[in-house]
Amino acid sequence: MRQIVWIQVLWVSLLIGITLASTALSCQGDRPPQPASTPYALADTGSIAASEFRLRYRIEGTGPPAIVIGFPTYYARIFSDTLRAHLRLVFLDHRGSAPSPGPVDTTAFALSRLVDDIELTRQQLGLGRIAVIGHSGHAFMALEYAKTYPENVSQVIMIAISPDLSAANAQARDQYWQAFASSERKAIMAENRQRVPDEQLAALPPGERFIRSYVRDAPQIWYDPRFDASPLWDGVEINMDMFNHVWGRIFRDIDITKGLDAFDRPVFLAVGRHDFLLAPPSTWEPLLPLFSDITMRVFEESGHTPPFEEPARFDAELLRWMKEYQ
Repeated sequence: MRQIVWIQVLWVSLLIGITLASTALSCQGDRPPQPASTPYALADTGSIAASEFRLRYRIEGTGPPAIVIGFPTYYARIFSDTLRAHLRLVFLDHRGSAPSPGPVDTTAFALSRLVDDIELTRQQLGLGRIAVIGHSGHAFMALEYAKTYPENVSQVIMIAISPDLSAANAQARDQYWQAFASSERKAIMAENRQRVPDEQLAALPPGERFIRSYVRDAPQIWYDPRFDASPLWDGVEINMDMFNHVWGRIFRDIDITKGLDAFDRPVFLAVGRHDFLLAPPSTWEPLLPLFSDITMRVFEESGHTPPFEEPARFDAELLRWMKEYQ
């Protein structure tokens, strides 16, 4: 049961209303960032028809376009106003965050179809060349999109992801937790699981279980082990059929090294030192030489979500890197 709950939590992690203008933990001690009002509250919104699905989008900010894959409501709360002052952020559904059309065959969730949905959106919105941003499992989608349509991509931004979601990397994650997590963090995790045991989560509807697992397991997810992520999830929809198939199978078995020999788009890889949902940053070391152009940054006061937990540092690092490729 614990392994099942972890997989559910990992799926949700990928997902992560009002936009944040938050203060980093690194600048404000133990106080976590909190939502605030934003000058970009009036977003350009709409939807794109993709087979049976309607993919919603919201566009905020000014500058070169950048598609942020998955869960527009959630990710609009994660990325800062600073980025909106430099980038035209297009927060875009995928088939796991769009309203469900009802039962569909799992072929509807093939990675190639998810990638083509991004291209369809780029074309219909007339975006031209884009940066593509993916957090957690969405980072795989961003990379595969760039491999498939390199001529349409300026940069790839991959955030909080391990090389795959295999059993081997799950074991590496568990070892990292045991070796690196503080005794206080582990004690809070034990308290949370005693207060909300797996059996209680199992009785919830799948979508609610998904989110409650994510909130409960904060010590594995956030630099602040007591951070309450509940407000970030208000109004978020989850298609569990899609996540069961894509995160539970496709991303478990994915081999991101395929096609890298012919891939030349620049990649920015951002990971958090205290991200215990995934294998540690060191698991990237054997793969980095296979990329023609990759920059990896480890954020020391972040867990699974550096753009939210260290916004000032994340924005500065990302924008400095992007400027090199203008």
